[in-house]
Amino acid sequence: MRTQYRARRDFQALDQRRKQAARLFAEGKLILASIARRLEVSRQSVSRWYKEWKTGGAAALRSAGRAGRKPRLNQGQWSRIDRALRQGARAHGYGTDLWSLPRVAAVIERLTGVHYHPGHVWKLLGAMDWSLQRPARQARERNPEAVRYWITEKWPAVKKTLGAGKPGFSLRTKAASPNGPRSDGPGRHEEKRPS
Repeated sequence: MRTQYRARRDFQALDQRRKQAARLFAEGKLILASIARRLEVSRQSVSRWYKEWKTGGAAALRSAGRAGRKPRLNQGQWSRIDRALRQGARAHGYGTDLWSLPRVAAVIERLTGVHYHPGHVWKLLGAMDWSLQRPARQARERNPEAVRYWITEKWPAVKKTLGAGKPGFSLRTKAASPNGPRSDGPGRHEEKRPS
């Protein structure tokens, strides 16, 4: 099981692409549309990069760094959380072995000191490749012995006796049936003329 976030973007590849664009701008042999096709980016991006390159050189095309907020938990903390969740809810003091989002949020806060809203915990679990698994519902009054008896004894007997020894039949519709096609009576019918 993977316990880390997938990178949304390859920042190094994006940086390399901008550096390659700067080299192509400096050569001056290609028009912007050709550079966009070669780098497999939009013409608008190449146009923006060219404008930045003209004003600040190759240094202006350097990466600004990571996009968005930095993660609140590191890889080691995610590994600890994954191991703790695999121990089960009872190991963490809960009455049942079912994980709910508030329970997972409480365990994350207890292990790392970082508070997450239970609604956001769902996204974090998805990033860890955890999925929703609901236990099969069973009635509280369910009697396993009675169920086993029904499946092994009663059901085969009922199944064998239904229609046993009777010949099969097929339902045929009479010609004069209200469900059958209407006719104009006996005799030859006129052909329909094309309209």
